[in-house]
Amino acid sequence: MITIRFRRNKRMIGCGWPVKYFKVSRDNRDCKDNRVRSFLLLVFLLSAGVVAPVHFNYASAAPDQSSSPIPLQKIIDGTAPGEEAVLPEGVYEGPVVIKKKLKLRGEGEVTLVNRIPSPAVQIQAEGVEVYGIRIDQLEAGESAAVKVVGDDVRLERLTINTRGYGIMLRDSDNGIIRQNEITWKGNVDTPSDNKGNGIDLYNSHRNRIEENQVTRVRDGIYIENSKMTQITGNVVSQSRYGIHCMYADGALIRGNQGEYNYTGAMIMGVNDSRVIGNTFRLQSSNVNAQGILLYDVHRSVVTGNQAEGNRVGIYVDLSTDNQIDRNYLQRNFLGLQLNKSKNNRFQGNSFIANVLDAVASGSENNRMNGNYWDSFKGLDPDKDGTSDVPYAINPFYQQLIESNSAYQLFFQSPGMIFLSDLHMSDTQSWLTDQGPGMKPNSGSVREGAMNYQGAVLAAGIVMMLGAIYIIRLGVKRHE
Repeated sequence: MITIRFRRNKRMIGCGWPVKYFKVSRDNRDCKDNRVRSFLLLVFLLSAGVVAPVHFNYASAAPDQSSSPIPLQKIIDGTAPGEEAVLPEGVYEGPVVIKKKLKLRGEGEVTLVNRIPSPAVQIQAEGVEVYGIRIDQLEAGESAAVKVVGDDVRLERLTINTRGYGIMLRDSDNGIIRQNEITWKGNVDTPSDNKGNGIDLYNSHRNRIEENQVTRVRDGIYIENSKMTQITGNVVSQSRYGIHCMYADGALIRGNQGEYNYTGAMIMGVNDSRVIGNTFRLQSSNVNAQGILLYDVHRSVVTGNQAEGNRVGIYVDLSTDNQIDRNYLQRNFLGLQLNKSKNNRFQGNSFIANVLDAVASGSENNRMNGNYWDSFKGLDPDKDGTSDVPYAINPFYQQLIESNSAYQLFFQSPGMIFLSDLHMSDTQSWLTDQGPGMKPNSGSVREGAMNYQGAVLAAGIVMMLGAIYIIRLGVKRHE
């Protein structure tokens, strides 16, 4: 990677561009031409990824820790209820306890350091708001960087580096946790079970968790015995479970992203919840990895999600009466797995380039219709977009590798295909789509993919035009 740094040269009279790359004239018109050429070349190189963005040398943004940290508790104690305490740039010492309603806001680079095994910030009052502070929770263990036991609390734009938990709510309702960055900072080889969760709620209802970024924790967002929680627009990576909901009825999980976790979203013991428009990719490093796991889930909606590159796209276990539609399941080892689940509806889902489309075990009365399967070639004489021939999914291969995983070596071998064709008994129990779709179903996920493809195309056009201009410029110089 080449990095360009622009430096003013004494010979660059009136131009402001590096003579190292272009011949610069004192004539104003030539200067203007050189500026245009330099700009186009830089755009081309940046688009192609040949050079890194321009770097400017600023003073280090890290706060000066050579001086003694400022005790933050004294500032909080000196703030009247209902007032705002604005912290100037600097390093502050924790832990602190907030027992009255106030607003705490960092101005510039404000860092709170906590060196003992207790929460760096403990909020015990209603209506407390904390903004724009970096919190370094240095002690490993079960303590959190921020622990909340009051209602109507707002935590926003916090940067949390922790060796325990990130943000913990206990019996805390109607709060907002928004645009925070939470990273586990212990040893990289520490097992997940020895880490803390990024955002952890217990018996806390009607909270909003929005647009947070969580990395390398145990579970990114963990919700237990907490109803009507809204989890929207968060990004979780390199953790055990990206989103983990247990006994969290009425949850809304929308527009989140998860990558390189064991499981993207684990929804357990939940009723009347919605999982909408999320993207879970590359959950495949564990034998039990899934994009979305529904375990003991009932009367819920799972729609418009994308599960790509996971071991299992969507796993439905011991779940009933759910609506699972318009999801996009691509390049998973197994697109859909059902176990002891019944009366669920699967409609309008798209199964693309999965090793296995779907399997079902001990599941009955599941309604499947209008899904697209790229491995199935249907017949549509009336041109209504739906195949008149149903798609019955042969479970032979899945049953075989469950008994002996070594048989995976023979996947798609002629012998395996031959044996699969012979396995035609008990077809009534096979998972069957009564009217498969003839093409992938459109929806929010596919529209997002098209927008991404459009951006890539636009970048390609810029690169091509830049290359053409540079070639023409070289030809003119040789004329």
